[in-house]
Amino acid sequence: MPSITLRLNGKSVRAEVESRTLLVELLRERLGLTGTHVGCDTSQCGACTVHVNGRSVKSCTMLAVEADGQEVLTIEGMAAADGTLHPVQAAFREHHGLQCGFCTPGMVMSASELVARNPRASEEEIRAWLEGNLCRCTGYHNIVKAVQAAAAGGR
Repeated sequence: MPSITLRLNGKSVRAEVESRTLLVELLRERLGLTGTHVGCDTSQCGACTVHVNGRSVKSCTMLAVEADGQEVLTIEGMAAADGTLHPVQAAFREHHGLQCGFCTPGMVMSASELVARNPRASEEEIRAWLEGNLCRCTGYHNIVKAVQAAAAGGR
């Protein structure tokens, strides 16, 4: 079995994985990071979104061996060490951008990349960016409000 090393939520992690192991399987089943959800297994829903080298990636379609030597950030690594929420997480809470919570980790991961890349994103740009993340509860209105608030520094 191939051995891989990656930087996961700021810490070096080494694991032996079968070459067919998906990144989401490594995260959830081997490393116990269950905040990354599995929704559809077809990269349609975005519940499994993580960051790889700062870019949003659907971890159900990436092999774990492809993460070898990469920087991986999951929802568990978003908050500060003292528990202070990332601005996008805080905005989701403040603006009721979640209901059942199943899509929330993927939404937060995707939205945080958008906010970092384009803090002045329009409502239309936010909606287009989040197109690959499905929510069956909120209708997206509060999610978009949360992303706008996070981009504006919480205002």
